[in-house]
Amino acid sequence: MESPDPSFRRRLLVEALTVLAADAQTQVTWLVRHAVMTDEIALDFDHSFRMAETLVAEGQLARGVLADLQEIDVILSGMSGGKNADRWTRDALSTDEGWALARRLARRVLVAELGNWQQPLPEISVIR
Repeated sequence: MESPDPSFRRRLLVEALTVLAADAQTQVTWLVRHAVMTDEIALDFDHSFRMAETLVAEGQLARGVLADLQEIDVILSGMSGGKNADRWTRDALSTDEGWALARRLARRVLVAELGNWQQPLPEISVIR
């Protein structure tokens, strides 16, 4: 199976960052519209983050944003586990410091890459 082209992988990362960078109410609206749980925001980031080094090597992503992407990964990973279930509620998107920090970092990456963090939120298809 062939891997997707670099521009497709970059788009996946930008879309994941766009959802992560959105304000909490916009995130909740997006979650409700697509009937997905809060962890989908982190899962989408995780899937696309795994391609970041390759995107840098291909010239599709600035090396300078890797530290922020890695910090987002550390934050979201640190929020994992059953003891942190309260951090994965829709309400936590607006109250949890981890989400706030991840949001700020995602915005910074988008500004560095696109010049503006505010982008249209992606449409997704959920296969059930």
